[in-house]
Formats: sequence, structure tokens, C-alpha cells
Amino acid sequence: MIHTASDSIHVEEIVLGEDGQPVASTQQRKHFQPTPAQVLSWLPKNATPEQQDSAIQANIKPSEITWSQQPDTLHLPGHSKGKSWRDVNMPKYYRESYFTGKPFFHPDMFGGRLGVAGDPVPYSIARDNVITLLLLGCFVLALIAYSKSKGFILRQAKDFFRPPHNEKMTAISETSGELRFQFFLVLQSSLLMALIFFFYVQRNITDTFIIDQYQVIGVFAAIITVYAMLKAVAYSVTGWVFFDRRSNDLWIKSFLFLLAMEGVCLFPIVMLRAYFEIAVQTTLISTAIVLGIFKLLSLYKSYLIFFRNGGHSLQIFLYFCTLELMPLAMLIGALMITTANLKVDY
Repeated sequence: MIHTASDSIHVEEIVLGEDGQPVASTQQRKHFQPTPAQVLSWLPKNATPEQQDSAIQANIKPSEITWSQQPDTLHLPGHSKGKSWRDVNMPKYYRESYFTGKPFFHPDMFGGRLGVAGDPVPYSIARDNVITLLLLGCFVLALIAYSKSKGFILRQAKDFFRPPHNEKMTAISETSGELRFQFFLVLQSSLLMALIFFFYVQRNITDTFIIDQYQVIGVFAAIITVYAMLKAVAYSVTGWVFFDRRSNDLWIKSFLFLLAMEGVCLFPIVMLRAYFEIAVQTTLISTAIVLGIFKLLSLYKSYLIFFRNGGHSLQIFLYFCTLELMPLAMLIGALMITTANLKVDY
């Protein structure tokens, strides 16, 4: 017969013989290791934390750790099993590092993060502090330029669509300060066109270059600035050869004015693309519309100055294609060649 005796902290099974006395109680007695939850369930609900800790220490004893003697099977089939660093018969270079015992060995220092590196965040103008400050500076300087050259700009805009009736009329005079601010607006136009072309390259060609993004934008801006300067030189040489000095001066003033106003119109497009994430296709279409309008204004102004009274109105198309469309095509080709040389080829 089996009788079970239990109290609050101990349970055991006692085997009784025919006479009712325990039989081999020491050999048949069985103990088990309770869980902490079981030990706490034996205590009253109002037991203090000290009582709970004492009960757990009295009933739960750490067991002896016995290492497995089974052979190591965690290795590739056909390869020998791994060796333990506890094996004293192993060569020293297996058990010690190259830096062991040297002043450069600091195992207590953090040696880097574990895991696989994630994909880097793609470059964005909106997260670029340098470009943001540059655009903000352009906006502030454009406002200053407008306030300082307001009278000259309004006179240029007022007389732009008027034909020069007075043959003795010269180009609109401007001060040195107005000329400096107008030259700044031309540089701003080059920078904004470079940013728009960078948007196109980043979206449709590549976003990885052999140099930094700032340098890429600077190279594009430098190419566009050289293009504008070469166009001004070509206009001056053509005007000096085929037209009079007065007409040439009028056209150079109008040309600089068109370049400056072109940058003013491109500034909102760049800001919308950089900080409001409008589509690159929409940005390019808007830029093409602005450039097309200014090319038509350039065609109209050159007709008023050079060909209105000359009786050779059809020659304006040759003049326009030679000094406007061909340089523009050459500029696009130069930018594409530069992009091909700056991008990273995988």
C-alpha cells in the first residue's frame, strides 16, 4: 500500500508493508525540485518578500552541471569535428589571438556592431544642409538685388516689347551696383539649371558618382556658366560683324536681362522639387516650358532690334538657330558627356 504524506514545503511517497510499517523508506523516498511558482503557492498571500526568498532558497537547490559526453555532431559532413579551446594538446596559435599579451589587445572595448549593414539612405536635396543654406542665400540675395535694381528691372521690363523708334536711343544705362546684382542673378540661373539637371541625372541615370554631390553640382553649374559667357561673346562678335554698335548694346542688355529673369522663374520649380517632392517629370516639363518661353522672347527681341527694319526678316531663323538652338544642343551634349564620366560604372 502506498501512502502520500505532504506538508507546506515537502511531499513524499511512503511504501507500507503488510504490517503497516514503512518498507525501505530511505531507498524508496523520492524528492522533486519544485518551481518557484509552486513554492510561492505554498505560502500565505500576506507573506513578505523576505519570507518568499527564504522559502525559495530552502526548497530550490542549484543542481550540479554535468557536461554532455556525447560526440560533437555540429560540423559539416566529411569534415572533422571542431576542436575545443579547452584541449591542452592544441597548438598555441589555436588557443591565443595574435594580439594576446600586447598593449593593443583590449577585449573589454566595444568592437563594433554585429549583423549586416542596411541599405544607405539615398541622397536628397531636402536633407542637405549646404544646399539648403545656398538656396536660402540665393533667395535673400535675389530680394536684395531686386530692391537695389528695382528701377532698372522695371525699365527693362517696360521697354522690352517696345521697338526702338529713336535711332539715336542707346541702351538703358545701369550703375555698377545694378550690373553686379544682375550678374549675380545670371549666376543664380546657372546654379538653378545645374540643380534641375542634377535632379534628372539622379532620377534617370545614376545617383552614385566618383566625386561628392556638391562637386557634381558645381561642375554642372560651371559648364552652364561657361555656356552663358560663350553665348555672350558669340553675340558680341556677331553684332560687331553684321550690325551696328547701338543695336549690339541693346541686345546684350536684353540678353542679360533674359538670363536673370530666367533664374527668377526657375527658382520656384527648384524649391518645389527639393522640398515638396514633385515628380521629376513635372519638374522637367515646367523647366522646358520656362526655357521655351524665354527662347521665344529672345527671338522676338532679336527681331525688334536687328531685323525689323532690315528687310531680311527670314534671316532671323538662321540667326536664331546658329546662336540659340545649336549652343543649347551643345550644352546638353556636354552635360551628358560629363555625367557619363562622373558616374560610377558597375
